[in-house]
Amino acid sequence: MKFLDIGELAQKAGVSAATLRYYEEVGLIRSVARHGLRRQFEPRALMQLSLIALGKTAGFSLQEMRGMFGPDGMPELSRMTLHGKADQLDAQIRKLTSLRNALRHVAQCKAESHMDCSKFQRLLRVSSTSRQKVPKATMAPEMSGAAFSCDPVATLPRSRGR
Repeated sequence: MKFLDIGELAQKAGVSAATLRYYEEVGLIRSVARHGLRRQFEPRALMQLSLIALGKTAGFSLQEMRGMFGPDGMPELSRMTLHGKADQLDAQIRKLTSLRNALRHVAQCKAESHMDCSKFQRLLRVSSTSRQKVPKATMAPEMSGAAFSCDPVATLPRSRGR
């Protein structure tokens, strides 16, 4: 079997040799030999690195990914864990979609000032409560991505420093 030198593996995987050494240190990949001082890897390390890149993109921590490889380095993916991460991504997509829709509304709002826009005021409140770790169910339904219409906020004093 032909092994991949650390530099060759780094180049093929699009990561640095330092990243490969770190992944080896934390137990994600394993070198199988040395040629002089240079680590050598089995070709399957490329597949492992692809899975690591996919896992990072999906939001898995390196620690979580360590548990996704068996002792032989082959993937052992828990379907339950994958479903849980997919659910987290769905929730994140909903929140980001809602935020995008709100920002688009505010950018196109006919109100004279953003501070006169009731939707912008709700966006500020939602943003404020999310930083306070309030349960996500408190998000205003009108920020859920439905079509926006704007009702000027009549009770807010207007800023004079415009």
